Amino acid sequence: MAFESLSDKLQNVFKNLRSKGRLSEDDVKAALKEVKLALLEADVNFKVVKQFVKAVQERAIGQDVMNGLNPGQMVIKIVNEEMIKLMGSETTEIKLKNSNSITVIMMVGLQGAGKTTTAAKIAGKVKLKGRKPLLVACDVYRPAAIEQLKVNGAKQEVEVFSMGDKNKPVDIAKAACEHASKKGFNVVIIDTAGRLHVDEDMMAELVEIKENIEITQTVLVVDAMTGQDAVNVASTFDEKIGVDGVILTKLDGDTRGGAALSIRAVTGKPILYIGMGEKLSDLEQFYPDRMASRILGMGDVLTMIEKAQDAIDEDEARRLEKKVKKADFDFEDYLSSLAQMRKMGGLGSLLSMMPGMGKMGDIDQDAAEKGMKRTEAIIFSMTKQERLNPSVINPSRKRRIAAGAGVDVSEVNRLIKQFEQAKKMMKQMGGMMGGKRGMRGGFPGMFGGGKMPF
Repeated sequence: MAFESLSDKLQNVFKNLRSKGRLSEDDVKAALKEVKLALLEADVNFKVVKQFVKAVQERAIGQDVMNGLNPGQMVIKIVNEEMIKLMGSETTEIKLKNSNSITVIMMVGLQGAGKTTTAAKIAGKVKLKGRKPLLVACDVYRPAAIEQLKVNGAKQEVEVFSMGDKNKPVDIAKAACEHASKKGFNVVIIDTAGRLHVDEDMMAELVEIKENIEITQTVLVVDAMTGQDAVNVASTFDEKIGVDGVILTKLDGDTRGGAALSIRAVTGKPILYIGMGEKLSDLEQFYPDRMASRILGMGDVLTMIEKAQDAIDEDEARRLEKKVKKADFDFEDYLSSLAQMRKMGGLGSLLSMMPGMGKMGDIDQDAAEKGMKRTEAIIFSMTKQERLNPSVINPSRKRRIAAGAGVDVSEVNRLIKQFEQAKKMMKQMGGMMGGKRGMRGGFPGMFGGGKMPF
């Protein structure tokens, strides 16, 4: 999980602060020494760490904090505010011209950062805003790059402009802009070539494109897992060609998070989006305040709500709500509930956004996800009749279902028992449920045996 290591360390520091009734100057300094070490271990730029700790200390060692009713909480509040400031304070989006003009976005970055996939993700984002995007294949060196862009473009239902690998990238980009003008595309996204490291040929190629085409935004894609190298890459690209914003990929696999906390402070360039997975939908707007909340263990409820609003079909949610209130739901309804949770990023993603949930040791997220998959396998092994009317499932049917799902009969028995218990619980809760949000977590107690909060 992103920032897991840093988040754990900072929360331990703050736990000690909260346990003290009053804070001395030495208490604050000792706590900030721990914060400093945690940030350095998270691969945050050392100059950034030094400035951050100094800013927090100057604010924390003040009369209002030291003599406050809850000084520990006040110090945490200061750390939160300074962390938001460090990451940019305001949310920045890719700037698009009005729909009657053509916005040209040039995607740049090193090979392996996920630039081609991110270009397709951005195309999907602008398409949802009512624009007509065109993806342009200008990586003529990596054999699979053009085909990869075409495959991802097809998934997003976005046209890909390609002239093969025998033409110069600048000529392809020019032809693409002419094509866009003739065919009514208003956003052109150019996927340029990357290298394993920054070199003069790559930079010269990018400069040539910028000199011959009016680029609206130059967006740099960097791999968050490379830590300080990502910051150095961002600085070099900005110095050589000029960068308008940064997209951090693979943040879901980076437990340290140093790049996210350093890039804005070192380069002055905003983080536009963060990649949280390999799916084309796994690209989140970067909100400094929400990211700070996640890091400090305060959760990110706003993002979770937005994911729910994007993922949930309102008619389906209302249908399920009515069935739940009457305790009339079946295994088909449960599959629908699971599918909606999948759209929201899965159980692990939801837990990471809930205040305090990421730290709950009694919840094994991986085990819970595996449990959900086993549950799905069992339900898919049922006939349509069995899903709609579980009461017909007798011992021989249970044996057949277990064999089809590759599980023991005891797991089928447990699922059916949990299902009946959930129906009783939902019937009791029927009068208390207000609105479709009651369905957003799926059905309680049916995720493979763990103590689940949904």
